[in-house]
Amino acid sequence: MKVSIIGAGGLAGKELIGLLKNHSGFEIVHITSDKVAGKKLSEVFPNLKIQKDLIFKKHNDEIPKDSLIVLGVPNEASLELVPKLFDKGHKIIDLSGAYRLHDKEIFEKYYKLKHDSFSLMEKTVFGIPEMFREKIKNTNLVANPGCFSTSAILPIYFLGNLREKILGKMVIDAKTGVSGAGGRTEDISFSFTNTYENFKAYKILSHQHTPEIQEYSEFGLKDKLKKIIFTPHLLPVYRGILTTIVIQFDNAISEKNIEEEFKKFKQEKFIKFISEPEKVELKNIQNSNYLEIGWRFDSEEKVLVIVSALDNLVKGASGQALQNMNLMCGFEESLGLL
Repeated sequence: MKVSIIGAGGLAGKELIGLLKNHSGFEIVHITSDKVAGKKLSEVFPNLKIQKDLIFKKHNDEIPKDSLIVLGVPNEASLELVPKLFDKGHKIIDLSGAYRLHDKEIFEKYYKLKHDSFSLMEKTVFGIPEMFREKIKNTNLVANPGCFSTSAILPIYFLGNLREKILGKMVIDAKTGVSGAGGRTEDISFSFTNTYENFKAYKILSHQHTPEIQEYSEFGLKDKLKKIIFTPHLLPVYRGILTTIVIQFDNAISEKNIEEEFKKFKQEKFIKFISEPEKVELKNIQNSNYLEIGWRFDSEEKVLVIVSALDNLVKGASGQALQNMNLMCGFEESLGLL
């Protein structure tokens, strides 16, 4: 299967190229980046040591007709490109947040963009395979989830119907390395010069992943969950996200109930349940497609604390995209990822 990566010069694009290097079912035939157009792949990413030395094209250059397209461009560019590419019959995986939310008003509030192709949401599948595997197999448009979102949505979703017993607001506290928080942008506040020997929260009560976490944590429930309070923090590291989720349950919930729900997902290849939440660490998941989950329940207070960790560039972006690519094209889901 031929693959075109639009926006291949970014961190997620580089990660995906590296993952596809040894994939037997995909061949990268087209890569773009307006910033480095005209340069060879080996010039831009010499450490990838790719045999086929492609030339970076511009975003508006013609794309091979029969290729699967991965979009690694900003939200506003995806809003413009996706409808055109979808109409041409391409399979598309969009790494931006442009097609994740089903409420147009909420999207425009959090992303500060007008959405003129919202009708495509009816044909879009949210790209978490552990939740939407069968739908992903039968769609031509996947909205790849946010990195913070994946680290929070899956642990909550794995609680199953116990989510109906949650009292009050859920508090989600997440820490990311600079590559998950805008470290590739011109904003100096997300650069290593500012994060070295530093630690801070950002986008408090306004982060664009908040409604995404809210919407998909509720998937499969009759009633909506109480409001989620999500706060991201910036770590002085390059890659990885560590997320802590605090949940208050009603008196009907026991530790056994929680354990039984989590057991239902222990066969998932890229989910690792850890016996002690203190042992969930960034070093365990960096450069891998795994999501680690550890938890502890206070039976007296009925408080559950979940700790999760993932690599924001792999399971939080390109690795999960490759899972989705495999499903869309009929390959084994873990091909190129284990």
